[in-house]
Amino acid sequence: MAIDYKKELERAARNMILVHDPDSLIRMIVRMIVSKAKITHASFFLYDKEKQGYLLKVSRGSLVKKVPWDLICIDKDDVLIRFFKEHQSSLIFGREALLYTQAETTLKSAELKKGAAQQLEQVLYQMELLQAHVCIPSYFRDQLLGLLFLGRKNNGRKFIDEELDFFIALNSNVAMAIRNARLFKELESELEHKHQLFVRTTIALAAAIEAKDHYTHGHTTRVTNLSIEIAKGIGHRFKNNFDEKFLENLHIASLLHDIGKIGVPEHILNKRSDLTVGERNRIKEHPMIGVNILRPIKELEGPMLGIKYHHERFDGQGYPEGLKGQQIPLIASIISVADSFDAMSTDRPYRLALEKKAVINEISSLSGRQFCPRVTDTFLELCREGKI
Repeated sequence: MAIDYKKELERAARNMILVHDPDSLIRMIVRMIVSKAKITHASFFLYDKEKQGYLLKVSRGSLVKKVPWDLICIDKDDVLIRFFKEHQSSLIFGREALLYTQAETTLKSAELKKGAAQQLEQVLYQMELLQAHVCIPSYFRDQLLGLLFLGRKNNGRKFIDEELDFFIALNSNVAMAIRNARLFKELESELEHKHQLFVRTTIALAAAIEAKDHYTHGHTTRVTNLSIEIAKGIGHRFKNNFDEKFLENLHIASLLHDIGKIGVPEHILNKRSDLTVGERNRIKEHPMIGVNILRPIKELEGPMLGIKYHHERFDGQGYPEGLKGQQIPLIASIISVADSFDAMSTDRPYRLALEKKAVINEISSLSGRQFCPRVTDTFLELCREGKI
């Protein structure tokens, strides 16, 4: 059955768009060529910046067992590489591919100058080692990204122009796709680097909060760990597993839930006697102070819900907006329980820590009033299981 090369090329182009890993992309293309074009083998060499050469990334077909493909690397100054770099702006014997038989015929005709003949002879020797009948370069602008080597056809016949044009067009698309895939991986790496920097900065900010409020040392870490544990428990209990983004937002919000206390005077935070109404109102400002501090950071839009609303109450008597019931974001409801448990379980300037049993009973009694029932139910179950 004849192959519709135009349709195959369109299908391959669509698939390339979806693949963002260069190695996976090359494996897909080489596997397709061997299968669809019915050739004995195909290999692809890709430029490796660290090795300063062209590394054999994929080999499919009869050559696989004969070639230690993970060890082969063609140096960037090799005669084969120089040959294709010299021909990057011109056709090789009339087309954008090197055919062994055509090159051999040209070599035997003695029409080439001595230097060019020696170079082509060495190139053909390299192709013989790889049992390649066709070699197609992959260019991106002025860069030689890679080389595609193709073995003979299974039926022993010569490659027709339609087949060669398909390989050339496909390899051209591969070059662009490889370049895009590399850029995508570089972008991923850069984003990961920025994300790690962002997380470390968040932890540093959390440490700054605790440095200001001496009586809450370790509070942020404990609230964060407990919040994550409650979220996992909710996911298991209600068959509602949260995605990584929600858990990351919860993690960051927990770390920064008290960031606004930076704007509250230390003498109020560390006061040993009862707070006045005015002082209590100053402390109640810390969620909005935190929001104002972090608002310019777009990446914190998700975590901001937990930071802003973790002092709202289920009965609508909380602050800063008096939200009620399901109006309160779940991320804030989780932090609220974790924050209250730790606050009651540790010494504060104005009182000593309560016993764990008393804290648990207090949170249980406030379910549906101060705390979201779904969160408190999960919290109490974790307590019964000994996970808290």
